[in-house]
Amino acid sequence: MEKLLGLLRITVIKGINLAKRDARSSDPYVIIRMGKQKLKTRVVKKNVNPEWNEELTLSIEDPNIPIKLQVYDRDTFSFDDKMGDAELSIKAFVEAIRMRLESVPCGTIITTIKPNRENCLVEESSVIWGNGRVIQHMFLRLRNVESGEIELMLNWIDIPGSKRV
Repeated sequence: MEKLLGLLRITVIKGINLAKRDARSSDPYVIIRMGKQKLKTRVVKKNVNPEWNEELTLSIEDPNIPIKLQVYDRDTFSFDDKMGDAELSIKAFVEAIRMRLESVPCGTIITTIKPNRENCLVEESSVIWGNGRVIQHMFLRLRNVESGEIELMLNWIDIPGSKRV
């Protein structure tokens, strides 16, 4: 607990044009991993454009460890089918938190991350100071699959007594 910097709340908003793994659709869910932590959304039945709107929270000790997402199709009588994966870095997000933004006007863009070969962003994603917190909205393109994107929102939660970011 000594090394805890804070908590990262990830809102898994929705999937867009996910791959079909059953006859006409899929039963998708998302697994998020960071180091030894593993979180999972609920399964959305028969939907390639699922809406989860689910909040999952990771404890952040080392912002250099990437967050990995995997999307699966839930199957009853066989192993779940892979529907793609993505990876994201929170380095720029954590750097924005370190800036002490209390006097910055609400809605200010702190930094913008552009899509490149090292990330899975579909489009530019801005880290924003809003309502007293640092947030980032993004769309990630799934890899190792024919189609699909995942929409996420990141939100930092300071922990009283934790090591300051």
